[in-house]
Amino acid sequence: MIEKVAEVILKSRHLIALTGAGISAESGIPTFRGPKGLWKRYRPEDLATPEAFARNPKLVWEWYAWRINLVLNAKPNPAHYALAELEKMNLLKMLITQNVDDLHERAGSKKIVHLHGEILKVVCTRCEYEARLNAPPKEIPPKCPVCQALLRPGVVWFGEPIPPAALSLAFSEAEMADVILVVGTSGVVMPAGQIPYIVKSHGDIVIEINIQESAITPIADFFIKGRAGEILPRIVDEIKRKIGCF
Repeated sequence: MIEKVAEVILKSRHLIALTGAGISAESGIPTFRGPKGLWKRYRPEDLATPEAFARNPKLVWEWYAWRINLVLNAKPNPAHYALAELEKMNLLKMLITQNVDDLHERAGSKKIVHLHGEILKVVCTRCEYEARLNAPPKEIPPKCPVCQALLRPGVVWFGEPIPPAALSLAFSEAEMADVILVVGTSGVVMPAGQIPYIVKSHGDIVIEINIQESAITPIADFFIKGRAGEILPRIVDEIKRKIGCF
């Protein structure tokens, strides 16, 4: 199946990818919904909603500071590097991620849509100030240096809409795509879960890589069960073999 998937990618006109928590789990960042997911220990309504932040910003920020530290100490894995390699080969046109970490960027990917925001960004709750973090905030909860209002993590919380520009770009890419790689996502979080279905609605090709079946599997033309960090590099190697790079 690896060989056939490599052929499909090589022949693609507009290949895109959708990644979820599973790809970063291989770098040691916990998923929300797996057996050891974060939601097994914490209730989302206590930590990842506007209401939770209004009720107890210190608790929310303590949790996010812990997560920021996890992200900063994590490293991209072979799956991240394989997707970056596909972009460098001008095969992958856009990477749409549900992840809030920066592992795709650190691996070398440049054409990225962050549907759910970025955990290393902070945004003022009052003014237009925003900044990028290179360490967890020293003051918890942190305050805006401009207006002294509370800063919040630059992520999309439950009950909040996806930023319109990010969603519009993701859907536009899905409309153009003739092949989509779906990697490490449950497919149940909307509207991200719609993206493979948009591609499929044109009669185009869905390739899924996951350690278990998901909400996307019923429409997948190819389902490769396993770790993305093992499978994606094999696909890239096969593509290189076919075009004579080895």
